[in-house]
Amino acid sequence: QVQLVESGGGSVQAGASLRLSCAASGFNFDYYTFGWYRQAPGKERGGASCISTDDVTTWYADSVKGRFTISRDKSRNTIPLQMNNLGPEDTAVYICGTVTLCAANEFYAGQDEFNYWGQGTQVTVSS
Repeated sequence: QVQLVESGGGSVQAGASLRLSCAASGFNFDYYTFGWYRQAPGKERGGASCISTDDVTTWYADSVKGRFTISRDKSRNTIPLQMNNLGPEDTAVYICGTVTLCAANEFYAGQDEFNYWGQGTQVTVSS
């Protein structure tokens, strides 16, 4: 059974840090490119960051560049997302999912029905 399970969300004050994690199971972790998406209230889901199968190529949305760091742990089949200096604008549901294309200057999620998705974890940042 394919599963992506997020953890690590919560409510914090502006300037704080959180570390999200996504645990993958039921499919070959090494073959897939992963991303963290986020959906703020009343807005469409968008990509925040992704990491390719080479463990080195990453992409970040301009709004999180310099504050978020994505990685992948092949020994544990997890995708951590370290988020520093959080602000109210980062308040959203954070969703782990696979990604069609992740390059240094390009992120393409692809069609929803072809991706694996987690249920999401809420991050709330108060000022």
